[in-house]
Amino acid sequence: MEDITTSIIGIFIAALIMFVVPLILISDRADDIAQLTAQTATINFVDNVIKSGKITNNDYEDFRSLLATTGNVYDIEMELKILDTNSSKQYTLSSSSSGESGKNTYYSIFTTTIEEKLAKTYDTSLEDMGAIILKEGDVFSVTVKNDSLTLSQSLKNVYYKLRGENLNIIAATASETVAINGAT
Repeated sequence: MEDITTSIIGIFIAALIMFVVPLILISDRADDIAQLTAQTATINFVDNVIKSGKITNNDYEDFRSLLATTGNVYDIEMELKILDTNSSKQYTLSSSSSGESGKNTYYSIFTTTIEEKLAKTYDTSLEDMGAIILKEGDVFSVTVKNDSLTLSQSLKNVYYKLRGENLNIIAATASETVAINGAT
């Protein structure tokens, strides 16, 4: 009877090693590829915006479709800090003083507002033609996190729950300051 129990335990361990461990390793590699794709796509999208000086609807849709190729669903958060040019202009106090520059002030618009502006295609102004024109000094930030549970995450979920740790997610972030005016 002891031989049968030992054999059953041995078969169970062998099956675990033969099937579950490779499945975990392969799903980990898929997550690594998705992480690399998300990080590369995010950096390229932000770089393209910074170099062109504008956020276009086509660039944003290309970014979203590239993220979709990983097979995951992502939560995209964008923030555009727009430099208020009125607060940094020079002014003259009197004829004897040369003038002082005010502090730079930024105001932010976020994902929903950016997407609404990019969706407009029928207005006559250039800014409302599916693009947001940026100027030198504006700051553009993008953060991407996956909302869907990958195979690797679901397999590791049991282990993470036992240890009381947070689940590893696929995330990417990029932020840069615009160095060119998009209107020129």
